[in-house]
Amino acid sequence: MDEKVIDLAAISAVVFDTDGVVTDTGRGHAAAWKHVFDTFLRGRSTPFDIQADYLRHVDGRPRLDGVRTFLASRGITLPEGAPDDEPGAPTVHGLGLAKDAHFLAQVDKYGVAAFPSTVALLHELRHRGARTAAVSASLHGRKLVGSAGVTHLFDVLVDGSDAALMNLPGKPDPALFLEAVRRLALPASRAAVVEAALPGIEAGRKGGFGQVIAVDRDGRTTNLGDLGPGLGDHATDLGDLRAGLGDLGADLVVSDLGELTVHGRVLPVASP
Repeated sequence: MDEKVIDLAAISAVVFDTDGVVTDTGRGHAAAWKHVFDTFLRGRSTPFDIQADYLRHVDGRPRLDGVRTFLASRGITLPEGAPDDEPGAPTVHGLGLAKDAHFLAQVDKYGVAAFPSTVALLHELRHRGARTAAVSASLHGRKLVGSAGVTHLFDVLVDGSDAALMNLPGKPDPALFLEAVRRLALPASRAAVVEAALPGIEAGRKGGFGQVIAVDRDGRTTNLGDLGPGLGDHATDLGDLRAGLGDLGADLVVSDLGELTVHGRVLPVASP
């Protein structure tokens, strides 16, 4: 088996998506979406499927984009509404607000955990002189990273609040990742992106990043058909499916970040 390496001779910084990469919150997001969509869909359509609908239409996208994309897949169009809509109102904002409230209630009740292997990798990268950034499409990205107790392991954090203030488009547009490396004063070609969602993997490729690493825990990213038109149609095993992630832009696919090895060291920039 080929060694899976981050080579610091070529990479000076690593940009981590938050949900499912840094924080173990992916399942919480999926459960909150299911609760909200199933309530809305009652009498309208079949229930929300976490293994298909969440990964295809919602995972990795800004909240309102997720509402629009999923409803479009069911042939449903709702009015946009407004940020002051009642949570659960039959509008894009209303469903988004209901999901937000349900998810945050779970965070407040149970807290947030960081993946131990991610924490270990962050320590190793920083020990070797690499810079690190966390990116989240969520308006609460900073809260989640803080709740997990890992804020100190990142030089830069860009979340949905920044995206709203700067009018940055969501993934698969690479704008959030590019804003992170801009704040790190590095070109994208000198940075790696670590992602667990299909739109984020595509964003890493579109952004011209030096390395795109896909985290596919328990095969959830590579469920049959979730790789887009044609990519999953003829796959017969997990290896075939993971190879399909390369078509989206992944240079490496791992089940856990503990599979990665870091080589080399980022040398300090000499003063002029």
